Amino acid sequence: MRFVLIGAGSIGLRHASNLTRLGHSISLVSDPDPTRIEEVRKLAPEAQGTSEESQALAHPCDAVLICSPPADHLRQLNIALEYGRDVFVEKPLSHTLKGTAEAVAKAEKDGRIVLVGCNLHFFSSLLRVKQLLDSGAVGRPLSARVYGGFYLPYWRPSRDYRMSYSARAALGGGVLLDFIHEMDFMRWLFGEPVEVMCMAGTTSQLAIDTEDLVAAVLRFESGLMAELHLDYLQPTYRRGVEIIGEARALVWDYIDQTVRCYSPDNNTYQVFQEHINSERNLMYIREMEHFVRCLHRETLPELDLQGGRRALILVEALKRAAREQRLTRLSEFEES
Repeated sequence: MRFVLIGAGSIGLRHASNLTRLGHSISLVSDPDPTRIEEVRKLAPEAQGTSEESQALAHPCDAVLICSPPADHLRQLNIALEYGRDVFVEKPLSHTLKGTAEAVAKAEKDGRIVLVGCNLHFFSSLLRVKQLLDSGAVGRPLSARVYGGFYLPYWRPSRDYRMSYSARAALGGGVLLDFIHEMDFMRWLFGEPVEVMCMAGTTSQLAIDTEDLVAAVLRFESGLMAELHLDYLQPTYRRGVEIIGEARALVWDYIDQTVRCYSPDNNTYQVFQEHINSERNLMYIREMEHFVRCLHRETLPELDLQGGRRALILVEALKRAAREQRLTRLSEFEES
């Protein structure tokens, strides 16, 4: 299949590499930085290059990959939909909710395939957590603790963090949007959240205008309550989930790819490792394989536009809760 790539940063380069490995082609790549275009063309010499976004989105292809900064996603998605394209759009769907409901309606009306970047759905260790929860291995889940953090200047060491979208609210930065995977997989694991309380702000000396620390509590339709901690502060990359169920507890660690299931009997636990530990790029390859199957109409998107929008609603609810210092219900955003 032939793809047009919009945005040739690290994630765009990764998707281009994986698609060529899978036997597909990048017919055109668009980026404001010509050196990034050349990096993609080293992988896909057949690809044309342009800095003109409109030219790229009009280019004939089987699908468009949108891997630009978050503030550009929705505008580029809408143009691609106008051209009748199927689309893969990196997370988050946008940096605000404005206009997202209309995009959902447009894609549904026209029968377009849109997959929102959700690579953790294809990460073996988190898939095992999902399977264990769905099988009832822990009983009814009662509470969870979700956490993620890394020192922002270390995040992309080849680039000045002050120039990255993460540091700039206007481009879609901040830990809530950077860690929107957590908003998505909490919905995937626990169902829909209904209300949140949150404290967030810029607490460090980092040269950013976004939040670098978030502490929140969420309540879900099932009654489960979750604590959420996200930051740009800690020097060692940490990411994981702790889940307490009526029968057992689960602990997932993203870094070492472990899943532990604890039993109340003598405080014993089972470690799930078989077929879990893998090269991290494998989840991105599986994500692209899934997208191709979606394009062939063999399956539905793992995270469609509506799902991507629901994750964004959760971000907006947390931001409002922090800003207005009050419990915030997600139903407040139903008409946004």
